[in-house]
Amino acid sequence: MRVIEASLISEKVKEMCIEANYALPKDIYALLKKGISQEEMPLSKGTLEVIKRNADIAKSKKRPICQDTGMACLFIELGQDVHIEGNLTDAINEGVRQGYVEGYLRKSVVADPLFERKNTNDNTPALIHYEIVPGDKLKIIVAPKGFGSENMCQLKMLKPSDGVEGVKQFVLDTVEQAGPNPCPPIVIGVGIGGNFENVALLSKKAMLKDANEHHEDPRYSALEKELLESINALGIGPAGYGGATTALSLHIETLPTHIAGLPCAVSICCHVARHKEMVL
Repeated sequence: MRVIEASLISEKVKEMCIEANYALPKDIYALLKKGISQEEMPLSKGTLEVIKRNADIAKSKKRPICQDTGMACLFIELGQDVHIEGNLTDAINEGVRQGYVEGYLRKSVVADPLFERKNTNDNTPALIHYEIVPGDKLKIIVAPKGFGSENMCQLKMLKPSDGVEGVKQFVLDTVEQAGPNPCPPIVIGVGIGGNFENVALLSKKAMLKDANEHHEDPRYSALEKELLESINALGIGPAGYGGATTALSLHIETLPTHIAGLPCAVSICCHVARHKEMVL
């Protein structure tokens, strides 16, 4: 049994919250550069260049890459041979609290969602998703998510008879309805299967996959490519100015589902697809 101190987890989560908000992931940065080289419309190309320059400044000056520093979303893979000395959830929230206060990151969480909407002033509580896995490691993914793009995400309980074409149409309709609101170019995750409560989480996990990674099933891999091409053919473009760079990447994650259903969810993130990963 391996022991990990809760205080160490807090320290690492704090560092990850700050770094995630300053530095764009390398795969997304590479796709921005690729978009600049391929974009033909002058206004859209110029917009991508401004986005890249903003990312460069944020990293070098250690300033938030976007003013919306997001709601802290964490994915935790806890090895079954690990013992946490202390309360894991409290340790994670303490790390988020320290990161957002010490990093001068915008605090955007309200305690009561409907009536008072009073700010908690430290961006807690975080949204934490736990998974128990074999081994003696603790894997932490911190993914701050702004709500300009979060508000554009959608979920639909399709019928099995809707099939592949129904999924395609739902994904395209979701992106088209979102238009410029999620600050394109966007990163997209599509969840297919499972049930109502976990297909959205599935799509969020898909959204966080490395841009160079593709679904292991060649049928879904081909669908990822087809959907990305179709979305970029919509002509929404960077910041909605038109062009061929509406989305930078699209990934699909799947789960078995019931014979009577075909759940599908689409998670959309702006180009500031912030996430940091660490294994303790």
